[in-house]
Amino acid sequence: MYYNLSISEIDVQQLALRLAQANQPLQLIDVRERSEADLAKIEGFDLYPLSEFEQWSEEMLTSLQPEAETIVLCHHGMRSAQLCQWLAIRGFSNIYNVMGGIDAYSLAIDSTVYRY
Repeated sequence: MYYNLSISEIDVQQLALRLAQANQPLQLIDVRERSEADLAKIEGFDLYPLSEFEQWSEEMLTSLQPEAETIVLCHHGMRSAQLCQWLAIRGFSNIYNVMGGIDAYSLAIDSTVYRY
């Protein structure tokens, strides 16, 4: 799955602010592998491992709101960018990729989140 669309990105400081001040529900998606999520996670993110894309992709299109703010996370920001592009093609209009992923979040925001 690779597309070449321009997608919006947020840095981990903006992510922390959005998580702290969310006055409306956020759709939080983590596309890392289950083994990665077992090592480190950010509360509130739903796990959709990209390697299992075929198993959950259609469900995602019916369970998520295309107009709601959707934030996608992975380890460094590459896999999440792929899912952001896939969602954009399917009409999602308020999608953000987390630059630097959970690794940057651990370094800059919350050192208790394990780095791997």
